[in-house]
Amino acid sequence: MHVAVTAVGRDRPGIAAAVSKVLFDHGANIEDSRMAILGGHFSMMLIVATDADPTALERDLGAATSDLDLIVAVRAVEDASAAEPEGEAFTLSVYGADHPGIVARVTAALAGRAVNVTDLATRVIGHDPPVYVMIMDVTVPAGLDAKSLEADLAQLGGDLGVDVSLRPAEADTL
Repeated sequence: MHVAVTAVGRDRPGIAAAVSKVLFDHGANIEDSRMAILGGHFSMMLIVATDADPTALERDLGAATSDLDLIVAVRAVEDASAAEPEGEAFTLSVYGADHPGIVARVTAALAGRAVNVTDLATRVIGHDPPVYVMIMDVTVPAGLDAKSLEADLAQLGGDLGVDVSLRPAEADTL
């Protein structure tokens, strides 16, 4: 069985160690994970293979991390294939003036063209004026012309007051 484990709390040393120890003690294996500091808070999302009861696992994680003041949740998830989405991998970058709606508008444009977002990270850099940065890994479906998509995204970027670029993704190990 697979479970999704999430934990969020104020960043401090020892969170990953405490969570992974409980998982290890339960004989669980972390198969897929993402951990990051977001706005001073540590967040983690793990897909874990385990035979442990999700309720007991959540209880034990909560007890082991109570001094870290984490919000922890464990939920059973369907076993899913780790296959890569079909299509061509690209990296989409967005830079510009920070304002609400950038993520919503860009992701809606991608969804409208059946482009799959496989990773998305954002950050506001500086404060005079703040610059919004969004980097996405996307999979462009076969048959969709990347140049046409790039032109449409550039036009959207103009409407949003941001620069948008789309380039083939470089191979990496993860």
